[in-house]
Amino acid sequence: MTRAVRTSLIVLACAALVAGAGFYLLPASGVGGSKPQAAAEKHGDHDKDEHGANSVELSDAKVAAAGIELVKAGPAVLRDSLRLNGIIQPNQEALAQVTPRFPGIVRDVRKRLGDKVSKGDVLATIESNQSLTTYDLRAAIGGTIIDRQASLGEYVSEQKPVFVIADLSSVWIDFSVYRRDFSRVQVGDTVVVDLDDGGAPIETRISYVSPLGASDTQSALARAVTAGSDRLRPGLFATGRLLLAARPVEMAVRLDALQTHQGRTVVFVRNGDAFEARDVELGNRDSEHAEVLFGLMPGDVYAARNSFVIKAELAKGSATHAH
Repeated sequence: MTRAVRTSLIVLACAALVAGAGFYLLPASGVGGSKPQAAAEKHGDHDKDEHGANSVELSDAKVAAAGIELVKAGPAVLRDSLRLNGIIQPNQEALAQVTPRFPGIVRDVRKRLGDKVSKGDVLATIESNQSLTTYDLRAAIGGTIIDRQASLGEYVSEQKPVFVIADLSSVWIDFSVYRRDFSRVQVGDTVVVDLDDGGAPIETRISYVSPLGASDTQSALARAVTAGSDRLRPGLFATGRLLLAARPVEMAVRLDALQTHQGRTVVFVRNGDAFEARDVELGNRDSEHAEVLFGLMPGDVYAARNSFVIKAELAKGSATHAH
């Protein structure tokens, strides 16, 4: 082999080694490594943006100050209901009208309207026109005087009650039922009574449904009997929610927890100090709860009352991030 040929072979071998070294070193170079790193950084920023647009942090103090109620997701009973308007009445089966035995003049009045009396208490003293002697008018039952039609010196007779006494330990709530709903109301049905006074609703049952209708209102009467209290004063209106059917569901949330965020129905779920806007798929609902088919797990803590505050905070955070 001549020197020229040997020299050519050495040059070719060195070139091949240099080319091979360059091929393997290329991925480790600054140019080759910059693209995956930049993509990773970009992906990380995207997750942060997405997370920032769907959650907001609120401390326990802020949650309390905003009046946000936290509730655990879990099973519930959905109820079909019928809304009824009613009025509270004295229980007519625990009411007594006290009339004089003999006509005469009222010489003394012992009790006034609103007084509580026991059975046998003297209500008034009357001088008989026949014998000109006085006799006592006594309470027939214990209760509260809800009507008095006698004044000192007034003439009274057995034709008209002088006192009306009601035992208000129980009261009637008379509801109006329109003809289209007659078939839906039965004795024994549960009715939840709302007194519109900020207090808790009262649950009772229908005890009587009138077989007759009222010509002036074209409605029939359905009556519930319940224990009396200061909240249940005869003459006041009340609203009833008649419970017609009950369906248990595995997962439900309160209706005040549902909010709309970016065109989606969401529930704000608490995770540490953060509230996350969780997409939910809903099923049946009643006047208080909505069934959740997908999106929540049992025990998830979510915002119910005043959840709109979180939505407002989330909107402010999104606006700030956009700028």
